[in-house]
Amino acid sequence: MFPNIKIQIFRKGIHQNQLARKLGMDETLLSRIIGGYREPSEAQRKQLAEYLQASEQWLFDKSEPTEPSEFVAKMEPRPRSGDDTI
Repeated sequence: MFPNIKIQIFRKGIHQNQLARKLGMDETLLSRIIGGYREPSEAQRKQLAEYLQASEQWLFDKSEPTEPSEFVAKMEPRPRSGDDTI
């Protein structure tokens, strides 16, 4: 799995399917690359890094996300007004 790609997609404020369309890539292929089920070609790596404005090395690091607390904090649902439960 390439969690940093997910982080960068989130930072760009786009959805995975939008990214696939912009890059002319099949949505399933992009999903498999991000999930670690398919190794991207050199051209795909460069294309993703360029569009997402991040280094290839960082994007394709298979370790845990670099900034998990930042990523999780943005993804957690916020309590609605008048809602005391978390």
